[in-house]
Amino acid sequence: MMLSPLVFDRFVAPARLRPQLWRLVLGLIVLMGVYIGWMALMGGALWVVQGSDNLDQALASIGTGSTPGALILLLLTFAGMALGTFAATRWLHKRPVASLFGPRAVVLRDFAMGLGIFAAFALPGIVWFFFTLDLTANAPWRIWLLFLPLALVGLLIQTGAEELVFRGYLQQQLAARFASRWVWMVLPSVVFGLVHYAPAEMGDSVWLMVFVTGFFGLIMADLTARSGAIGMAWGLHFANNFFAILIFTTGEALDGLALYRLPFSVSDTDAILPLLAIDLLGMVLVWAACRFALRGR
Repeated sequence: MMLSPLVFDRFVAPARLRPQLWRLVLGLIVLMGVYIGWMALMGGALWVVQGSDNLDQALASIGTGSTPGALILLLLTFAGMALGTFAATRWLHKRPVASLFGPRAVVLRDFAMGLGIFAAFALPGIVWFFFTLDLTANAPWRIWLLFLPLALVGLLIQTGAEELVFRGYLQQQLAARFASRWVWMVLPSVVFGLVHYAPAEMGDSVWLMVFVTGFFGLIMADLTARSGAIGMAWGLHFANNFFAILIFTTGEALDGLALYRLPFSVSDTDAILPLLAIDLLGMVLVWAACRFALRGR
């Protein structure tokens, strides 16, 4: 299936009004400034509530998402990323923030479609986990259900913010300036993988995880270009993080609300390599199913 120029052109058109690279660079600086300012504001609020004596411990807990409350707060820090993207879009490119998303009806429809397709492929894998792995309980069900509504909102914010930055702002602005897919599709995906670089948690597996994450970003970029909106990428990203954060954990980080703990660490390369291979295959199958669903656009 060929990429529809009309669909992608409509998605990129608002960015073509002010496509200068200096605006993009300055926009990324504004984005980071707002993001850091938001986190500082949250830290200040935490200092008022917790007091200075417990602040370091609370911040460390939030940094790893090691408790239900800490995980929720960590996910909410991504609201600053979204606000920073909005600020850069309005102040420097003089275009509506809604243009980052694509048509509203398409976003909503594709979000639901992406979520459903991912779930259809992931559910057999979950069943396989239960039959083949020695899982242990992590968060109690009553705690999980209590925090679930806030966690879902947090995941919407976290995944939405990342999609706005990488598949909205960066992909649109680069496509407005460069015709090559190596620039507007591959480059943001490489950066997406690199920002997930966490050697302290991933150990020797860190570059494998960066590659898998970057590959996931590449699939999201392709589907965004083909659909003309970030909805499908957002739905897939939300579903992926729901399973990776709220269902299973390897215990290094983001384990505050996961229901089950896997019997290995993400840094255990020998153990996770086969699973990463299966994960990559699953990504390709999900991508193919999403492309089939987008046929005719």
